[in-house]
Amino acid sequence: MAGHESMKSKKDQENRMKNEDEASRMEDSNKVEDLSESKDEPPADVVRLCQETMSKTAIYLRGELEGTAEEYKLLEQMNQVTINKYSEMKHIAMNISRAMVELDDKYRSLQPYLDQIDQIEESVSNLEQAAYRLDAYSKRLESKFKMLQKR
Repeated sequence: MAGHESMKSKKDQENRMKNEDEASRMEDSNKVEDLSESKDEPPADVVRLCQETMSKTAIYLRGELEGTAEEYKLLEQMNQVTINKYSEMKHIAMNISRAMVELDDKYRSLQPYLDQIDQIEESVSNLEQAAYRLDAYSKRLESKFKMLQKR
């Protein structure tokens, strides 16, 4: 029996060791779980830096969007100024067109008088040519008369 008792105590001892190993493993497992839980919660400075990064990124993006919106407003203003300028130019062109039509009408009404002036100019030119020929003829006559008188 003593051998049986010693075997029993050996088995008890092995069971205790197994239980202790199992308990130790459970503790290690709990420690690992505690570590993994602590990994889920980042350190406060990392959280603060992430929040600061997000805040600054939001400010940057807001600035970019505001800048783009301001550029669009500027483009709208430039387009409005261009529209106004072209509208003014259109009115000026229309006024010039009206003035040209009026001038054309006046020119047409004056055309008969301009034709008469052209005819008078032609007549004056012909008369002038005739006067030059007459003057040349009279000079020849005068020179012939002087020659006849000398004889």
